[in-house]
Amino acid sequence: MSGIPTRMVVHALVREDGTVAGGELYEVAGLLGMTDQQVRLCVKRLVSEGRFTAHGRGRRAVLRLAGAVEPEPGPGLPLVPEVEFVRHAYRQDRGLEPWDGLWHAFAFAVPESARAARDSLRDALTGLGAAPVQGGLYVTPNAIGPYVRAHAAELGLSEALSCLSTRDLTVGGTSDPRALAERLWPLPEIAARYTELRALAEQPAGAAAAATGTEAAGTEAAGTEAAGTEADGAAAGLAHAVALAAAFSAAMLPDPLLPPELLPQPWPGTTARAAASDAWARLEAAAPAPGPRLFRLYGEALA
Repeated sequence: MSGIPTRMVVHALVREDGTVAGGELYEVAGLLGMTDQQVRLCVKRLVSEGRFTAHGRGRRAVLRLAGAVEPEPGPGLPLVPEVEFVRHAYRQDRGLEPWDGLWHAFAFAVPESARAARDSLRDALTGLGAAPVQGGLYVTPNAIGPYVRAHAAELGLSEALSCLSTRDLTVGGTSDPRALAERLWPLPEIAARYTELRALAEQPAGAAAAATGTEAAGTEAAGTEAAGTEADGAAAGLAHAVALAAAFSAAMLPDPLLPPELLPQPWPGTTARAAASDAWARLEAAAPAPGPRLFRLYGEALA
């Protein structure tokens, strides 16, 4: 797993009291392939943005969330995808959300003068898993109508939005539901992300930390004296947890959560989410106390 935003690491290590220990932050970031300089610059930006206050410097610093505890780390991957959709995915995996055979279509025509609102509505539709069929027309097998209508109302576009449901959908001569799913959504790309997630979830904590780029940490981090076997193991577990959270978000965010009836079987998303849930339980049990609030957030999402 690579490309984890440094600020995500900072937010992932926030404890329930709103603090981040500098030594723990630098050690975990180093295991994830980040240099001390990267961490220093990230902390500086977070402080200048008003997200954190810093007490002390470097590894001896203690960071504290400024104001209310934030659920999102800002730009980059979120700590946890929307809880409601995570739970829906696990319900699908357990066969508790069978497809009713309905396709839900949304059409809109918004003038160029309201381009920002139009783009926001389009982003909301694709973010909810709807696929574009042609200009201004999106379709999904999931009943996302309430979310779409609420967002359109917030944008002042209710009059521009049309919604309908049908069991008879044909796109370019294709009408078979599974063939439509394969045509409208990039299923191979989605499956590949889940394959990466499962591979990471099934790795031991130490191996996962190495896979995320320990060798790239640079001589600056490598020159820091180890804090002992127990501390090293705790840091490796936390690094694995951060990497797992990043991989989970990277897999879940572009997933339209199509019903199992429309997906190739076995579907990699099902096995990957199960592996992630098992890995999360192991990591939480081995985490040092007090552990980061990241475990509570995922515990709530997976409940």
